[in-house]
Amino acid sequence: MINRVVDRRFVLGSEEKEKFRMFMRMAENFSGCRVLSYCVMSNHFHLLLEVPPKITQIGRFVLPLDSPSVPAEAAYNCDRGRSAPGSAISVEDFFKRLRELYSDAVVEGVREQVQEAHARNHPEEVARIFNHYAYRMHDLSEYMKTLTQRFSSWFNRSRERKGRLWEQRFKSLIVEDGIAARTIAAYIDLNPVRAGMVQDSADYRWSSYGEAVAGGKKARAGLVRALGGKNPRKESTDENVALSLEEFEANKLVRAWSQGGVGKRYRGILLGRGEEKVIEARVVRKGMPKEEVAKKLRELENRESDLAISEVVRHRVRYFSDGVVLGGKDFVEEVFQESRERFGAKRESGARKPRGALGVFAQVLWTARDLRKE
Repeated sequence: MINRVVDRRFVLGSEEKEKFRMFMRMAENFSGCRVLSYCVMSNHFHLLLEVPPKITQIGRFVLPLDSPSVPAEAAYNCDRGRSAPGSAISVEDFFKRLRELYSDAVVEGVREQVQEAHARNHPEEVARIFNHYAYRMHDLSEYMKTLTQRFSSWFNRSRERKGRLWEQRFKSLIVEDGIAARTIAAYIDLNPVRAGMVQDSADYRWSSYGEAVAGGKKARAGLVRALGGKNPRKESTDENVALSLEEFEANKLVRAWSQGGVGKRYRGILLGRGEEKVIEARVVRKGMPKEEVAKKLRELENRESDLAISEVVRHRVRYFSDGVVLGGKDFVEEVFQESRERFGAKRESGARKPRGALGVFAQVLWTARDLRKE
């Protein structure tokens, strides 16, 4: 998907890009549409989304399809032996998604309505209430509507302006998984390189790859999905980085970025395709100079991770702001012993393996604080 600011004005600065990403993740968590790759530029954005099958069942209630205006009589209890195509989510997952966009008061009000209808043994009413919100989930148009409208409202309020922000309705392209999805993901992450804003995609923070190298779990999981497709495992090359189906399990996606080598392979693709093109001493395509690309590819081949420590520390790393000690294991243990009174009585050792962007260097760098949240 792509959409541009009206008149293609360059109005999306650092603050606006951060807000856009926040709304993008909120809409993702609510709708269930997965962001595989993205890039927010100064006057437009790109998104590669995976849209799951439409929700037709929440808990044991089958929903009226297509629209909340469908008569309640179209709903029925699946305990009666009937079923519907599509996907199902639990009731708790449904309310968890609602909290991404609505206040606690609204969510609790919906829960009370459902409980009351259920107590009166009215499954049709329960399904109708669910569908009033669920029809917006697993839906591309509703995802984009939620994202663009909420960002526009914030932008207009903060600028004390009125009127339309986006040039037109978003443009979309249906992309097959596999090489097509990998190609689009790389194209999206290379946007700031082609625009001459950076030479290395890793240096642009408002993109899927920039977020991934900074330790973003959602960004890493999205790119693993985009690069993996649904093909069986094959030998890895720049054009063929398919993963086996089991690597698509949610609890393995993030680990596949580093442990499965996906991050390293994707960086190889971005470096190769992000090379500067020169014809007769004239730059016809912006990017990284050929000699620099060759150097970085050689360095990449000789290490296990996608980035060297010197490159990782240039990106946003939480341990630099929330951590207390960072260094070799012996160093962290020495500081721990010298400051033993600052730690809990049950703490037996000081050194902890880092997570996030520094996780790939877990055997080289250690920290005294185990940052598990966020």
